[in-house]
Amino acid sequence: MNDQIAIPCVVMRGGTSRGPFFLASDLPADPAARDAVLLSVMGGGHDLGIDGIGGGNAVINKVAIIGPASVPGADVDYLFAQVRVREGIVDTSPNCGNMLAAVGPFAIEVGLVAAAADRTQVRIHNVNTDKLIDATVSTPGGRVTYDGEARIDGVPGTAAPIELSFPNAAGARTGRLLPTGRPVDRIEGIDVSCIDAAMPVMLVRAADLGWTGREAPSEFADSGFRARLENLRIEAGRRMGFPNSAAMVIPKPVLIAPATEATLHTRYFMPHDCHSALAVTGAVAIATACVTSGTIAAEMVGQLAPPVPIRLAHPSGQLVVRLEPGPVAQVQRTARRIFQGHVFARRAHVPHSILAA
Repeated sequence: MNDQIAIPCVVMRGGTSRGPFFLASDLPADPAARDAVLLSVMGGGHDLGIDGIGGGNAVINKVAIIGPASVPGADVDYLFAQVRVREGIVDTSPNCGNMLAAVGPFAIEVGLVAAAADRTQVRIHNVNTDKLIDATVSTPGGRVTYDGEARIDGVPGTAAPIELSFPNAAGARTGRLLPTGRPVDRIEGIDVSCIDAAMPVMLVRAADLGWTGREAPSEFADSGFRARLENLRIEAGRRMGFPNSAAMVIPKPVLIAPATEATLHTRYFMPHDCHSALAVTGAVAIATACVTSGTIAAEMVGQLAPPVPIRLAHPSGQLVVRLEPGPVAQVQRTARRIFQGHVFARRAHVPHSILAA
């Protein structure tokens, strides 16, 4: 197979997302060369990623790159890449908390972290945001286990729980919880709250855009609505300090609505397609907004303060974020190792410098 380049790869589900995991040492260090490889293996340039292992939905076009820690106090580095196969773009501006759930098991199984006898804590340095996150992984007898009784909405069956803890998540990308300096901004006659906690998001009342916040993802296909939401997102991004947000997946737009069986109804966009569940980092941002005075989320849910569980209803069920003083946000996820082997990059897609390495 000398017309293709074999790259070691493990495909894992993390939370409600799925994608390939790579050791950083198996990919080019140069970002442009690395991105060329990722686009080749994921099938960039086609809506469905038909010439690679990507797919037609953002939740399966995600990549995790893992390596030894580059900062004190961490066990491993985790660089997340959202591959936009349709446009042929690799975006490393966001983090992904669902894929994050699989980082601990992966790091233990490749030998980057030694397993303890019962549960192993892995301190993860998210390179995208320069934040530290703690993952607690089930390792009975010093081995990662994936079977268990934990259930998360959006994934069939049960699995071993993985506890994620996000200390001091505020200012993940901008350095400020409220990047515009205000809990509410008005854009094109619509109130929005711009929040940066684990993930920069733009919160909008669903009713202000003509929705209930309980719709199925497929109902948001209207091109007029999508264009309007994108205009709001781009302007919110500009105000948050992202002048090129049209070419980025942040900030993520989120529709919120009152709920009786949960704290809020949410519909989370990535940024153009509605998520079938909810991003973990997005959930941390929404939950943080619920306890931040003056935001549209706080006004909707009433007075809340840590310690408190925030229950966020999404199209597949609910996701619970436990807010503790500190501040610390805690979320339970699961993960599964699906495939191990080699993925092939087309030689014609890969810069010559890699071929000579």
